[in-house]
Amino acid sequence: MVQDSAPVLLTEAHQMLKRFDCLKPGVSLASGEGDRLRTALLTVAQHSDYQILGVCADSITQAEITLKQYAAALGYTVQLSLPKFAGPAYLKFNPKSGLCYADAYPGEHRGVLVSCQSAYADGLNEMYGHLPLDLFAGE
Repeated sequence: MVQDSAPVLLTEAHQMLKRFDCLKPGVSLASGEGDRLRTALLTVAQHSDYQILGVCADSITQAEITLKQYAAALGYTVQLSLPKFAGPAYLKFNPKSGLCYADAYPGEHRGVLVSCQSAYADGLNEMYGHLPLDLFAGE
């Protein structure tokens, strides 16, 4: 029975996360929805080999804090040495290579992009986001 219910849970997690698709700005969390969204993200992460994280934030400091929170929740340790600059920032982290990229971000989106990567074509290869910056704050 448990094996039969797993695909349904993965499908539900995928559908919930797709609500935050880059093409649909302005979607926000309903009251109490944070726990379900965190669970959905962790569920899809378990069905991929690794996840690449991209953070669009109002500052490099906010991007760094957010990246560390998401990375920790997904089981990654991040050692950052980032340039400091004023204004909105984009921060990208690839845990497979350990590389991190930071730059000014002229766009309007704010949030986290999570790209689930699988080694096989039939594995989970999806991008979710922009997820809330504070989704794992206090975790």
